[in-house]
Amino acid sequence: MRGNFRRKVTKKPMAEINVVPYIDVMLVLLVVFMVTAPLLMQGVKVDLPQAPSGPIDNKDDEPLIVSVKKDGSYYINLGRDQKQPKPLSEITGIVSKVLRNKPSTFVVVWGDAQVPYGKVVTLMTELQKAGAPSVGMATEPPR
Repeated sequence: MRGNFRRKVTKKPMAEINVVPYIDVMLVLLVVFMVTAPLLMQGVKVDLPQAPSGPIDNKDDEPLIVSVKKDGSYYINLGRDQKQPKPLSEITGIVSKVLRNKPSTFVVVWGDAQVPYGKVVTLMTELQKAGAPSVGMATEPPR
């Protein structure tokens, strides 16, 4: 009789991966990225003029931002000391180098609303001489 009995074979359940902690981590990362993304657009604080305008084309490249403060000093959003004013000749040299390496980089001017018109025009002219095919101007939507 011993030979006629068969053992019932049962399959052991496979170990399941608990994905709940991974979902929690991903949600925390999502919140971190949502909070830090607006902070990545660094630059000098200027009081932009208000005008009805559309956004620039959504490109993969980050735009090169040149700022003009109320006192007429120039800043660029590249390098370590972005909060330090730079002479116009140094800014055009930097823009020229960037555009030689990445010609599709969009150049945007952030001009304070109180800056004399001539300062902004001079800046835009020098940026075009440095190789920027077109220079955009940042504005705030009207309130």
